[in-house]
Amino acid sequence: MNALDLIKADHERLKKLFDDALANDDTDARASVVHAIRAELKAHERIKEDVFYPALRAAGPEAKEIMLEGYEEHHIIDVILGELVGVPEDAEVWQAKLKVLRENLDRHMQEEEEMFTRARKALSQETLEEIGVKMQRAKESAAP
Repeated sequence: MNALDLIKADHERLKKLFDDALANDDTDARASVVHAIRAELKAHERIKEDVFYPALRAAGPEAKEIMLEGYEEHHIIDVILGELVGVPEDAEVWQAKLKVLRENLDRHMQEEEEMFTRARKALSQETLEEIGVKMQRAKESAAP
């Protein structure tokens, strides 16, 4: 699988999980969906930080900027997610915090997908396929 296709598929799964969480009033279901979001995000970040970003760094200075911004955006998302996990699902601020997390993640995903054009210039199709295989393996090993 192509690395960029794998990232895009992860983004679609995450959007669906957020839609489910935001549409649900049941606190037990909310907890379950947030757990799924957290697991998906952790695996997604791991494959990018351990496999994809190092490949971008090696591709040259233009791709390096993308990678550095990605690390920082992951950090912000992790901070908000950590706070959300500590908020009871029936608390008044729970949905607001989830929405802020979603907005940050949506922006990150949009920027990341916009950089796919630059990534295709920096990395050959063959390299993207090889990276995709490594990312899939890393994701499978990160699964709970």
